[in-house]
Amino acid sequence: MHIWTIENWQKHLADESNRRAGIRFRYDASIPAELKTEFLRFAKWLRREYYFPLRINVYVYNTPFIKAKDGELVVGLFFEPDSYLDEPYIKLAVGDYEALCDERGRDKGMLAILGTFVHELTHYFQWINGLELTDKGRERQAERYVWFVLEEYTEYLRRKESS
Repeated sequence: MHIWTIENWQKHLADESNRRAGIRFRYDASIPAELKTEFLRFAKWLRREYYFPLRINVYVYNTPFIKAKDGELVVGLFFEPDSYLDEPYIKLAVGDYEALCDERGRDKGMLAILGTFVHELTHYFQWINGLELTDKGRERQAERYVWFVLEEYTEYLRRKESS
């Protein structure tokens, strides 16, 4: 079972006329252009491969961390609304992008940023499909999907470059 493709969400979101679907990005003005370009390319691929039944808003900040409600400093955050009538959102901190690139190289630095995004998107699919998991189970599943989805994406890029 691939939780990004199951359709348990149809039980909660029966009326399509009153909701928006898809992914929408908002960036800090100082986000590097190459990072915006890669998010755009990745989002185009995601939209072709997966359906986002309730719009997920993604806010990208040029800071090293975001403060979660519990005070913890994190690089990614998924906000899960109490109701399926409200749109969820993801916050991503990408202020360490240049340091990641210096440390790991451009491609691996970019994949680290996209990996955080995929992790948070997995929480979106867990929520939208009403999956009941322990906190530990949610995190384990999100980490597994990072590698699964990024492998699909890198394979797509390889095929695209070779054609």
